[in-house]
Amino acid sequence: MTIKNQTVPVVEGGKSNAYSLLTTYYLPANAGFALAAVIAVALYLVAQTVVSLSVEGWRHAKNRLMTSLMLAAMVLAVLPLVGVLGYTVAKGLQRFDGVFFTHSMRAVAESDPNGGAYHAIIGSLEQVGIAALISVPFGILVAVYLVEYSSGRLGRVVSFFVDVMTGLPSIVAGLFILALWVLALHMGNSGFAGSLALVILMLPTIVRSCEEMLKLVPASLREASYALGVAKWITVVRIVLPTALPGIVTGVMLAVARVMGETAPVLLTVFGNSAINTNPFSGPQASLPLFVYNEVGASYDNAVNRAWTGALVLIIIVLLLNLIARTVARFARVRG
Repeated sequence: MTIKNQTVPVVEGGKSNAYSLLTTYYLPANAGFALAAVIAVALYLVAQTVVSLSVEGWRHAKNRLMTSLMLAAMVLAVLPLVGVLGYTVAKGLQRFDGVFFTHSMRAVAESDPNGGAYHAIIGSLEQVGIAALISVPFGILVAVYLVEYSSGRLGRVVSFFVDVMTGLPSIVAGLFILALWVLALHMGNSGFAGSLALVILMLPTIVRSCEEMLKLVPASLREASYALGVAKWITVVRIVLPTALPGIVTGVMLAVARVMGETAPVLLTVFGNSAINTNPFSGPQASLPLFVYNEVGASYDNAVNRAWTGALVLIIIVLLLNLIARTVARFARVRG
């Protein structure tokens, strides 16, 4: 038997191999294992449901089927994350050495196997740190206002603008700072300009996450504090905020993780620098997302290896910041 002038694989006994037919003509060459796994899971679900139906009854069979489907959906949702992380780690370890963390790209050709991202790491930490110092206090104050004090039109207007800013494309934030700070005010490209663009992206995430955490604080805690004659602002500072602190930290770290990998606003405002510039207020500065973008665009194998290592360093930095923030929040809550 032939299809499109090609011979169909057969198994012993002369019968057509449907699995080989499907994988050869209708699926990519590397999809065999994935297809086998899907078929195995489907057969397992069917067999489990049939056996449970015959032994335990329809209610138990339906319960087992839905539980298995939810577990399968969870595995499917986690697999892309595990795949991305595993592939990034495997590729990034090729240049994960001392040179990468102690040297910049100044006077280093893209095809050169040397060079590192020291300048980009310093730039990213400074830019995100400045953005966090500006956006976290403002974001928490806005969230406290929306939950504890707003009751009229102004609160609805502020909430509306927060929702609008949540869906703001990152390149729009970069263009706004480019037009206002760099061009109109003639302040020039700098790490601080990039921090201002990152503030625009961080604020709505911090406000919305902190707002939801503050709403979860039981009203009975506030009422008990008011019954003791404690002022409202003291109640917010000493009761509400410490209770919601773990959730607030989580929201802040979500905002930090979002802006840590932003490339478009950094490209427009920071501009990039192959040398080390530790002053974010003077001249163009490097950043890790921009470093990865430039190295991938070079298309040399050595440059691409540096890009993968830069991506791995980004993941590690975000992970370390999360661990440090959660540890500090837990310690502060215990002390409080």
